[in-house]
Amino acid sequence: MASDLTSNGHHDEAGHDRLEAAAPDSAEAEWAERRRQMVRAQLQGRDVTSKHVLEAMRKVPRHKFIPPDQIPYAYEDRPLSIGMGQTISQPYIVGLMTQCLDPQPGDKILEIGCGSGYQAAVLAELVREVHSVEIVQPLAQAASERLQAMGYANIHVHAGDGYRGWPEEAPYDGIIVTAAPDHVPQLLKDQLAAGARLVIPVGEYYQRLQIITRTHAGFVEESILDVRFVPMIGDADSLSR
Repeated sequence: MASDLTSNGHHDEAGHDRLEAAAPDSAEAEWAERRRQMVRAQLQGRDVTSKHVLEAMRKVPRHKFIPPDQIPYAYEDRPLSIGMGQTISQPYIVGLMTQCLDPQPGDKILEIGCGSGYQAAVLAELVREVHSVEIVQPLAQAASERLQAMGYANIHVHAGDGYRGWPEEAPYDGIIVTAAPDHVPQLLKDQLAAGARLVIPVGEYYQRLQIITRTHAGFVEESILDVRFVPMIGDADSLSR
């Protein structure tokens, strides 16, 4: 059953968050420098050029969205496990997909696959409102609590099957999907506003990142690059069998 989530206690990484809050200024400065290095080498060094996206990536502390044993690798250019078979995408892919979405300050965005909440936090730095759907309920609860503790009042985490989107708040000015179905869900396309983009990896073991733009005449599709995401589960998985 789909549901909205509100904070009702500490999430599993609360102790880690308290340590971060109590860390000396020198530690925070070191994290900030690692983020700057990440942006220079992994994003600007490739094809992520949006100054707004780059600034958001410099700001959001990726190390606060991963389990303690993964923290040494927080700013490396690779996905990391967040448990329950799910991952946080590599920084380059987060930056590229955000840039492909072309978010604007007044936008309302739908994210499918909240995971730890990192992509939602990056989006929240750029837009008015983010709705994020996560099918794994414990991850959804932890992400909701984490994001609220970090002060992201413009992110709403929903526990539910992202294959169906979140029609209660449609239409959206953009939709970003961080798990891969083997086809583009029509329900997501239907929840796009005119002129809005859907950024989604499509395929089985390896996928192709696609941008689908809704126009007054229909939909325009653009293929970007090969990617590797965890599969979309729920209805997407059952319908592919």
